[in-house]
Parts: sequence; C-alpha cells; structure tokens
Amino acid sequence: MKIVLMEPLGISVETLDSLAASLKAAGHDFTAYDSFTLDVEELKKRAGDADILMIANHPLPGEVIEADKNLKFISVAFVGIDHVDTDACKARGIGISNTGGYCDDAVAELAVGLALDCLRNVTACDKSVQAGGGKAGLQGHELAGKTVGIIGTGAIGCRTAEIFKAFKCRLIGYNRSRRQSAIDMGIELKSLNEVCAEADIISVHTPLTPETKGLIGEEQIALMKQGAILINTARGPVVDTAAAAAALRAGKIKAGIDVYEKDPPLPADHPFLGCPNLVCTPHVGFDTRESIDRRAVMAFENVTEYLAGNQIRKML
Repeated sequence: MKIVLMEPLGISVETLDSLAASLKAAGHDFTAYDSFTLDVEELKKRAGDADILMIANHPLPGEVIEADKNLKFISVAFVGIDHVDTDACKARGIGISNTGGYCDDAVAELAVGLALDCLRNVTACDKSVQAGGGKAGLQGHELAGKTVGIIGTGAIGCRTAEIFKAFKCRLIGYNRSRRQSAIDMGIELKSLNEVCAEADIISVHTPLTPETKGLIGEEQIALMKQGAILINTARGPVVDTAAAAAALRAGKIKAGIDVYEKDPPLPADHPFLGCPNLVCTPHVGFDTRESIDRRAVMAFENVTEYLAGNQIRKML
C-alpha cells in the first residue's frame, strides 16, 4: 500500500527511518514530508492516491480527503481529531485512529504547573526580580487543601486529578457520562454548575465537540468563587474567551491558559492579551520530548496494526 506522512512528527530523521523500516521491508511505499502546509492544493498533491495518510495536528480538509480516491485509513498523531473532516471520512468509510494517551502525563503536569504558578505568583515573582524588585504584593497560597474541580474525567482529567491528590487536594468533577475510574480514585461527581461554584481550581479536560463548545461560559464563570483559578489545557473554544477575559480584568478569577481558538501568535486584538491575573503558554501541554517520541511510535503502530487487519485506537 501507499502510505504518506503528510507533515513532520517532531522526531529525528533516525527515529523516523527506524519506525518506517518495517513498512518498507513489507513492501509498502512510504513517503514522508518534512514541512507542514495549510495550502489545500499542496495537501492534495502530497496525498495523491495514497491508501493511508498520517498527520499530526494540522487540518485535513474534506477537499483533500475527497480528492484521494484510494484513501482507506488515517492515523492521527494527536488525541483530538476535530481538525479532520470526519463527515468526509464517514461518507467514504475511511477509518481514523488517534494516539490517545501519548500526552496524559505531559498535559496533566502542565495543568498542575499552571495552577501552582497562579497560586504562588511564579511568573509575577520572576518579573519582579528581573526588574530589580522584591516580594511586595506577591504573597501566595498553598495548593494543599484546595478543592479542585476536574471538568472532563477522561484519561488526562484523571491523571491531573491524581497529581492534585498527591498535593492533598479535595477532588470533585463533572463528566457527561459516569466514569467509575474517576469515582474509584476519589473524584466526587457533581453537576457542571456545582463544580464551578465549589472549586478553588477548575481544570478543563474535555474534547472539543459541538456539545462542549462554550461549555465554560458566562454563567459558569459567574458562579466561580472570588479568586478561583481556571486552567484550560484542553481546547480553547471549550471556554468562552470573552467571558473569561472580562472576569480576569475584573479581578474575579485567575487563569492558566494553554489553548486558544487558534494557536499563538495571537492576533493583536485577542481578549487575553494584556489581561491581568493570567498566565499563558503557547499550546505546549502535549509537547515534551518524551510525549512526541511516544506519539510517533503510536502513530506508526496504528498503521501496522491496520495493515494486519486490526484497527486500534479507533475513532471512526
């Protein structure tokens, strides 16, 4: 079969060659591109008549999928697949597998790190020292004993909760379906509004779907405690940016944000730019050396298993 890696996976040439070796040895035609593009015509050219496409987190539009008449399977080196036109795939019966689990530790660790920054004013303290100042006005708060609300108790949400639990936090959470694994680890499941009202720290870990877009909106933010900390390492549109920015500027909440409507650099008029009480990172939650190597292995494993007649990590 013809297999095309449409964009780089952030791994070394040596690692890529090693992962592709078994495919080539089995007689498959493997091509890898070392740059990414958003140009639809270029994407069509790269895909050509491939049987299998491999992508990371850049969009794969329906036009590209429809143009590749041989396409049967897509391996996505990412957890979410909202950047793939799934309707086009469903219409053709094209399978999709992701690499869910590759960045559980990475995202969870960043979520906790952002919370600690907000509590202990780490970024503000650094700015003060670098500017020749001291600790005046920078007294922080302890994480121990805080109530943490986990919005979305899937694998990453539960891993985040596990780390917060080690800091002696009380755990509450919201999920659309009842997850016994979350209950077993000590998360008390409540309604979304109850979690937002009770938690000192709200950490968002839901995928982006039509149902979760704007899930944390003006109503939920209004329910939050004075000084509550909102952490979003999931997807930008899950949180109403305008409502969050207004609450930050009013001094009602603090926030640690890693995800946006589109990845940084942000436009000059973005509501978060210049906001007080906010720590931002440029969508790096998933991005550690360990996690990037792990997802590449998983992405190739998806392909080899599919070729063997066993689709794993099936999303479609």
